[in-house]
Amino acid sequence: MRKVVLLLIFVLSFSLFAQEKEKKKGPSPFTSPKNLKVLPSEGLQATMQGYRAALGVMCTYCHVQGDFANDEHPKKVIARNMIRMLGDINSRFPDGKAHVSCYTCHRGEAEPKMTPPAAQ
Repeated sequence: MRKVVLLLIFVLSFSLFAQEKEKKKGPSPFTSPKNLKVLPSEGLQATMQGYRAALGVMCTYCHVQGDFANDEHPKKVIARNMIRMLGDINSRFPDGKAHVSCYTCHRGEAEPKMTPPAAQ
């Protein structure tokens, strides 16, 4: 019985510590986004995760660490232009669906694939 009580105390104190640590981090860039020029704030986290997967990179590939609103990283400007380009391409399809995405060209790599894979 004593072991169960000690285990319970340990688990509760650990969860309280984790909550305090989370409070100290500050607001998430996804809950209070700043400097959005192309993307809507709704679904921002899922959108960013999709970009990460499509390019196979981490957030700091385009963003300044700890200051996601900062525009000093040149790749962030390029990314905005690419997002606009995708919007333009997809707007030309008569069915209104998105047929082209970042993954269409990048295939999980930072640099887009310009040639098809070699025949096996």
